[in-house]
Amino acid sequence: MTFTDRRIEPRPANGEAPFALDEIFFSRTDDRGVIKTGNDIFRRVSGFDWDSLLGAPHKIIRHPDMPRGVFQLFWDTIQNGEFIGAYVKNKAKDGLYYWVFAVVVPCEDGYLSVRIKPSSSLFATVKQGYCDLLKAEQDDGLSPEESRDNLLAWLAGMGFDSYREFAAHALSEELESRDAGLGSAPDMTIRGLRQKLKNSEVLVTETKGLIDDFSAMRTIPHNLRVIASRIEPAGGPVTVLSQNYGSMSREMSTWFSTHVMGEDSNFAKIKDLVNQGLFVEGMARILTECDGQLQRERRSLGGIDLSAEQDILSQLTQAQVASARMELKEVDREAERITRACETMRRQFLGLSSTRVLCKIESARLPRDGATLSDIIDQLGSFQERISRRLDKITHLCAEIRELKQDIAA
Repeated sequence: MTFTDRRIEPRPANGEAPFALDEIFFSRTDDRGVIKTGNDIFRRVSGFDWDSLLGAPHKIIRHPDMPRGVFQLFWDTIQNGEFIGAYVKNKAKDGLYYWVFAVVVPCEDGYLSVRIKPSSSLFATVKQGYCDLLKAEQDDGLSPEESRDNLLAWLAGMGFDSYREFAAHALSEELESRDAGLGSAPDMTIRGLRQKLKNSEVLVTETKGLIDDFSAMRTIPHNLRVIASRIEPAGGPVTVLSQNYGSMSREMSTWFSTHVMGEDSNFAKIKDLVNQGLFVEGMARILTECDGQLQRERRSLGGIDLSAEQDILSQLTQAQVASARMELKEVDREAERITRACETMRRQFLGLSSTRVLCKIESARLPRDGATLSDIIDQLGSFQERISRRLDKITHLCAEIRELKQDIAA
């Protein structure tokens, strides 16, 4: 036994277990949640010795303050072969507590959980939210599934479309707060991905604005056809304008139905892909740091094969880094597709401009219906200008997203 193994680290009589901001710890379980391995920081913070930890169910460190709905969501996700991140309050052997932000990823025949100390402003919000969820469980006798649904509803009320979106936001918040607390330089990859996410959210807003503009413009071709039937023979410039705008409205509605509306649209894909890339990038970063800390450990790990654990961490890290890069490539492809679609729409608008000018000239020589026709054409001009501005903004956002991808990949 070495000197460091005999060292007794001071712990308070009550309250929070010592856990430094720069520390990262992990544990690995089988598919039933039975602890197989961990690093020495895990052993120290939890207050257990290795004989008590290894072979024990992971719930040995579960704190009664935790809502059951959180763990229900955990198991729903990881048993489906997906990774997850969450705030968790744990209980040490001596009754002390410690909060973590845990990232759990399937590996081999079980799961690996890597934890950092939370410190962001979001953390305080989550702690209060957990208190409310736990109270609802106790007061209303909620099942874990019902509590999970309450959790998701609470996050939706905070503006998150899914738990995965919340987890990506929370992990990036914690990493940025951790860097600031440690005096480290900001993680430019995380920062770049967060900017991509903001751009993708504006992208969704702008496309919804386009839908509203096209919907509002849809009645104008009908009004033009009514006037055209009174003032000119079939095939005149007003008739042509109404036909062109009517055809364009139908084509754009079809295009939006395919590419904008629904969960599988290009625009929704970009936001989902960036969220996933953001979480995976953060996960890869803490796996890398955990691997580094494990390699520096010199204490006994209760008979655990240190080199084998390093290999597992290294392989998981490489896999997550590769996954993050693939997500970025997919984002780039979707942004390029949207850019091409916007260019097509812009060309259609330019082709209609000359017809609109001819109709404007036509309205000037009409003694009776010219003013009404002129008003309608002016409305079309306003819609066309507004839609063109939106297309320009969408194109610009896509260009920024693609530039950020190149910067991150570099």
